[in-house]
Amino acid sequence: MAPLGRAGHRGYSSKAAGLQLLIGLLVLSLFCEACKKVTFNLPSKLEARTLIGKVNLQQCLRTSDLISSSDPDFIVRADGSLFSANAISLSTDRNFTILLKDTQKHVQKKVPVILQSVQKKVPEKGETVLRRSKRRWAPVPTTIMENSLGPFPMQIQQLSSDTAQKYNITYSISGPGVDQPPMNFFYIERETGNLFVTCPIDREQFAEFKIICYARTSDGYTPELPLVHIIRVEDDNDCPPVFNPATCVFTVPENSRSGTIIGEMTATDGDEIDTLHTKLKYRIVSQDPVSVQFPKMFNVDGDTGVITLASPGLDREAVEQYVLLIEARDMGGQPFGLCTTGTAVIQLQDRNDYAPVCEKGLYEVHVLENTVGAKIIDIGAIDRDMPQTPAWHATFKIIKGNEDGAFRIETNPDSNIGTLCIDKGLDYEKTKERRLEIIVNNDEPYVLAPNSRAVSQGSCVVVVKVRDVDEGPVFDPCVYVLNIKECLPGGTVVGYYPARDPETGNSEDIRYGIGQDPCGWITMDERGEIRTARLLDRDAPNMQYYQCNVTVFATDRSGKTGTGVVVVNLEDENDNYPVIVEPAKIMCRDRKPICLTAVDADLPPNTVPFTFEIPDRNLEWRLVENDDRSVYLVPMDRIPDGDYTIPVRVTDSGGNSGITNVRVRVCDCTTPSDCIGGVPPRYNEPDVGPYQTPNVTLGLWAILAMILGSLLLLLILITICGCCGAAPVSKHVCDDLANQNLIISNTEAPGEEVMDPNILPVKTGNVVTSDQGVGLGVKTGGQECFEMVKGGGHQTMDTLEGGGIHTLQSVKGHHTLESGRGYGHPMMDTYRYSYSEWQNFTHPRLTEKVYLCGQDEEHKHSEDYVLSYNYEGRGSPAGSVGCCTDQQEEEVLDFLDQLEPKFRTLAETCVKR
Repeated sequence: MAPLGRAGHRGYSSKAAGLQLLIGLLVLSLFCEACKKVTFNLPSKLEARTLIGKVNLQQCLRTSDLISSSDPDFIVRADGSLFSANAISLSTDRNFTILLKDTQKHVQKKVPVILQSVQKKVPEKGETVLRRSKRRWAPVPTTIMENSLGPFPMQIQQLSSDTAQKYNITYSISGPGVDQPPMNFFYIERETGNLFVTCPIDREQFAEFKIICYARTSDGYTPELPLVHIIRVEDDNDCPPVFNPATCVFTVPENSRSGTIIGEMTATDGDEIDTLHTKLKYRIVSQDPVSVQFPKMFNVDGDTGVITLASPGLDREAVEQYVLLIEARDMGGQPFGLCTTGTAVIQLQDRNDYAPVCEKGLYEVHVLENTVGAKIIDIGAIDRDMPQTPAWHATFKIIKGNEDGAFRIETNPDSNIGTLCIDKGLDYEKTKERRLEIIVNNDEPYVLAPNSRAVSQGSCVVVVKVRDVDEGPVFDPCVYVLNIKECLPGGTVVGYYPARDPETGNSEDIRYGIGQDPCGWITMDERGEIRTARLLDRDAPNMQYYQCNVTVFATDRSGKTGTGVVVVNLEDENDNYPVIVEPAKIMCRDRKPICLTAVDADLPPNTVPFTFEIPDRNLEWRLVENDDRSVYLVPMDRIPDGDYTIPVRVTDSGGNSGITNVRVRVCDCTTPSDCIGGVPPRYNEPDVGPYQTPNVTLGLWAILAMILGSLLLLLILITICGCCGAAPVSKHVCDDLANQNLIISNTEAPGEEVMDPNILPVKTGNVVTSDQGVGLGVKTGGQECFEMVKGGGHQTMDTLEGGGIHTLQSVKGHHTLESGRGYGHPMMDTYRYSYSEWQNFTHPRLTEKVYLCGQDEEHKHSEDYVLSYNYEGRGSPAGSVGCCTDQQEEEVLDFLDQLEPKFRTLAETCVKR
């Protein structure tokens, strides 16, 4: 099937048409200019609707309205594509021309086309040849003009089947535009295959149609497959551009610079895209209002529709908005293109480019003196900026005349009115007139317009005239600070706080009094003199605060009253001298310096640094400086044990001094706790100042009570002695409390080898009694000894019988020897003598026993002797001491099994390994 345009039927009409075409080609050949020849190499046989190639028609003629082929077997499309209209057999080369015609410019050109046949290769024997099946009745798509004017029905194509040469073929079509919506747009003649359109078609509704073509015989046989034929509707510029929305509102700040983008106006076109029908151009048709200074205030981009500011002349106070009429035209803005218009409303946004000004430049007002909290006058502000915006709201400020803060301004944000108020009363006698300078500003900072001068600031002057009023006395100052030193006698004049009459300026005929005094420290007479009410001491127990506020008043002859406040501060005096806080000290055998610390009840600067000294230079003690509040007390030489009293004078930085008697007990001890017992009278009592013996007088009942108590005590002692004499002697071993000197050690193994036979364990002053022997510990002068006496009692220390010392045979149970000690020097000498004899008696025996504990029967060192220990507390197993047993029958040493664990420590220390 091949398109034949609008050719007539077969027969005579076909011959006539061919004759006319030959004549036309002859004429064109005479008057047309030939273009470059085009050659195609083709196979010898071509099927219908086969694409041969493409010819560059624009190279020959840029614009052409009419394109046709001199050979009806070939079809040329507008883009230069060349198709075969029928099945063609090219036995030889075939030539034809393509005619191009521009009817507007009256120009015609032709393109020579040469089709050369390529000889088919003869396949060899046995070679498979691929054959292409013949394509039948496939016409090119049909194009119709949109909104064509007819006449209708109008033929647009002719369908033809090659099988019509053999069969009687009838044609039919179906699909959209035929028997499907939209219906009845197309129909076909059954016998001829001519395709017709029945009405104009709008491309914006239906851009193309795909119909199905059928070829059948009379008996219903279909020699051809159904053909899908495309009918395209060629666009016509029938749709003008459209703005959506038609009106756009934009905002731009006033005083904006040139080139500021305001907004974009865009239009759409319903015609075919990427054609001149939809290529739009924009322009501003009109502007309302038109500025005389800047006639062209805005620009619009012709391609995008973006609106920009052309001139920097936007002033909201002059023009609040502009209305632009913008046109959009298709066909690239050509005059014959379709166009439409839209409206752009440009509203100006206010900026603070106008300063507020006061309604008046000068205000005058009268006010009574001492008036407080009253509204004096209203000051209005005028601003040309947009109301109720930060650029319009006014703020008032007093820049001069209000140094004392007596005035303030309250602003009403709705009306921009500032109200001048008074916060402090004015004194007519001091100032009869106040002149206030006030400026007015906006909340928002100023924005200067381009090429404009600086904004001038609005201001005004308010003159406040004070009117005199009769008033009461006035204290000057209103708050009087009075500093009083402590310990002043009551009635001492400490200040004078007068009041005066504001009218006369003097203090005559004015009476004074105290209105409120929570402390009761001062009094005030009628002349205004202030005295102390009593002696005021900061160190008094009832003194909780050192400052008090007292309200006083003054009354004139007319009865008017004025008040004032007296702030009383009680100042510290240097009435306390430093005192040593712990005057009772104990010094052990190490003679470690004693730290004396002093305190002072006064406040700086009457406190540290303290100065310490010993007034008596004959004492064997000296002071070593430590810091500004303490010293060390050190003996000058080796001093004997005993109690000492050292007067120490302590002076503060203010020169106030006092003597504290420091009592020191020098004791032969390791820790001060060993000397706590037997504290002498007044030892634990601090003694400050010179020592004085208290005057004590005993009454009759006291003497009688003492006698009765002594008798009762004697009776109790007799009873106890009787009971103890009848009781059998029990074996008792002191529990090792693990709190003696040999146990307090950081070494958990035997120390260095010691061979000194004089080393003895330290023991408290308890006497231990057992069946085999008696252990006696004597404590004297801070040194302690231990003695072991064999049982039987045939060895005694008769030298110890004097001075209240009991014999060892007479001792029963636990008794301390402290009861036999005295504090006089004769008794101390007796103890030293007893200690010496006891030591001479004990050392040989003890050394012998220690040596025997270290050897076995063959006089060798014992191998099972415990050489190390790591537990020295309560509960340590005494057990058997192994080799340390009695090896001879005449010497019974079984009592060694019951000795304390520290005896093993001594033996371990003294034995030579």
